[in-house]
Amino acid sequence: MNITPQQTFNEISVSLRVLEKKSPCNFLVFGLGHDSLMWTSLNYGGRTVFVEEDNSWIEQVKSKLPNLEAYHVVYDTKVTQADELLEANMKDEECKVVGDPRFSKCRLALKSLPNEVYDVEWDLIMVDAPTGWHDEAPGRMAAIYTAGLMARNRESGETDVFVHDVDRNIEDKFSMAFLCEGYFREQEGRIRHFTIPSHRARLGRPFCP
Repeated sequence: MNITPQQTFNEISVSLRVLEKKSPCNFLVFGLGHDSLMWTSLNYGGRTVFVEEDNSWIEQVKSKLPNLEAYHVVYDTKVTQADELLEANMKDEECKVVGDPRFSKCRLALKSLPNEVYDVEWDLIMVDAPTGWHDEAPGRMAAIYTAGLMARNRESGETDVFVHDVDRNIEDKFSMAFLCEGYFREQEGRIRHFTIPSHRARLGRPFCP
């Protein structure tokens, strides 16, 4: 069984405060865990969608919670590539272009998520997956970058993005690089909160403030 480290009460309360203001809303969660029912319930009346790398785990969870909206996603990165990806993509101007991730020329943009994920403007995005604790794991580089791109690409308003496990190198560096220090709101334990405004509503906005 795929046991995901769960968030502490204090960590959960960071996103809960935002959910209380925004719910019912559109909430995208990278990772399907034992807390999925909780996220869905906290966003009562809204739409909560999970994307998960482990297909058999999706089936296992959905056998107990058939109404959960979850999709399988394949990642093509490895934790060992993180440093090289960070360096290359921070210099790559294509990675600063705001648009639909499906058409992005940035290597970090996830292009194979289901259309259901691309066609919605997300009010909250939680990055708590994919696996990132061993060398062969995909790591959260692309999930963090894509969350930031989706947030910037919304028509107007802003998206709250949360990254869990920021005590780890990848989560720490990639969230500050692509979700931006200037959009950072708070950190509680291992969770970090960013608020990213629409870049389409105000053209010419720099990628990071």
